[in-house]
Amino acid sequence: MQIAKVTGTVVSTYKEPTLAGTKFLLLQLIDANGQLLPEYEVAADTVGAGIEEWVLVSRGSGSRQVRDAEHRPIDAAVVAIIDTVTIGREMLYSKSGTY
Repeated sequence: MQIAKVTGTVVSTYKEPTLAGTKFLLLQLIDANGQLLPEYEVAADTVGAGIEEWVLVSRGSGSRQVRDAEHRPIDAAVVAIIDTVTIGREMLYSKSGTY
């Protein structure tokens, strides 16, 4: 899994029928220092994440282990909304905005 920030949504009117009802998010990956990387990923949202939230994204076969996704052509899925990230004794991120 990797930490990412939700930066937008991806809307597709026409798609594989098994993807009907799937919400897609545009994610920007985050490094171990909390810095945004120049890499983006489109992922299926399985947890109701919103813009600006930090999330955990699962890729590959692990992304198809989420509920009702085993027969969908999904290569990345948002599997958690992050509350806090701590490295050692230092808080790197807090959803509440207080460090």
